[in-house]
Amino acid sequence: MDGALQAIRRYGIAGVSARTVAGCAGVNQALVFYHFGTLDELLVAACQAASAERVADYRDRFATVRSLSELLDLGRELHEQERQAGNLAVLAQMLAGAQTDERLAPAAAAALRLWTDEIELVLRRVLAGSPLAVLADPSGLARVVAAGFVGLELYEGVDRIGADEALAALEQLAVLVDVVDDLGPVARRALQGRLSRRNRGRVPPGGRA
Repeated sequence: MDGALQAIRRYGIAGVSARTVAGCAGVNQALVFYHFGTLDELLVAACQAASAERVADYRDRFATVRSLSELLDLGRELHEQERQAGNLAVLAQMLAGAQTDERLAPAAAAALRLWTDEIELVLRRVLAGSPLAVLADPSGLARVVAAGFVGLELYEGVDRIGADEALAALEQLAVLVDVVDDLGPVARRALQGRLSRRNRGRVPPGGRA
């Protein structure tokens, strides 16, 4: 499985084969089929195991986050570490491969869901009691954040400055949320009431108002 991940980092999903995986692992390529049946099953197992391990490594850090700004600060640190380790590239390549290989799609989605589940827990905690909670959908926001950080891996390859600007824009939004949360009780109630009125009639996830 380590050889499979290394092959994805080195050759991209289009260049992965039993031969390249075996070469990276230093084994006979027949072992790929002996242990996993198909190359796709090996890639699925490797992706899921690697994602579960990485999420577990960061779980304690996620648990300490107390604001959206802190979440994005951790996200920036996490993104840089995972980028240097090549793990973001693996996830991005798996997502790219899933566009044309339906056998990879469930594994790529499951790997991404491990991250979004952790991020959603943080968002529910930091937005609890905020006037913006009436507008926020933690589940949807978690997917936006996760998709953004995976997308930055692809963006950086062609426009590093643009990727940095995109991340800075997210951080500016986090500052705005912090400012709103620091309002006094009267201003908070007024804002929450106005947001609640504006929120009426919105169709929530699932399709029913």
